[in-house]
Amino acid sequence: MRYVLALMMLPGLAVADEYGTTNPEELTMNKVLEDIAQGRTSMTNCAAGYLMTKSGRHGAARQTFETCAGDGYSGAMTWMGYLDNNGFGGEYDPDAAAAWDRKAAEAGDSVGQFNYGLSLLRGYGVAQDAAAGRALIDRAAATGLPIAQRLQAAGYDPDEVTPDADNWRYAPVN
Repeated sequence: MRYVLALMMLPGLAVADEYGTTNPEELTMNKVLEDIAQGRTSMTNCAAGYLMTKSGRHGAARQTFETCAGDGYSGAMTWMGYLDNNGFGGEYDPDAAAAWDRKAAEAGDSVGQFNYGLSLLRGYGVAQDAAAGRALIDRAAATGLPIAQRLQAAGYDPDEVTPDADNWRYAPVN
């Protein structure tokens, strides 16, 4: 009898039987990754990619953001750009980073507009087009994005928003 009581007191044991699963995992990274692996996205699953990235779980973050981006979550697209731009969970790929930011910008995401606009200004991962870059930064600034407004006020000088950037890294591709 005391073994039965001890087992009943153990928290969180998932038990499956013919009626379903009792005490399934909820609100855990394992559950998020299970959902993502099965193609189930949600705002909370997609947002969990941020915690994965910041905790160094870049492979899991990449899987999460890629799945979410495929379902149209524009914030996940900008995070994919971040991962590709830094070689986290995959190869360093400025072209892919710019492509993700372009997709986010086209979806109306102000961070995507800013990021892709900055890439166009620099010619980083995409052919340089300063006029198109300024136009996207202006669109992002019009939404109230502070960093875009700051870049506008600085005359579109990229050093204003990335003063410690390795400028060699951002040399134009053309």
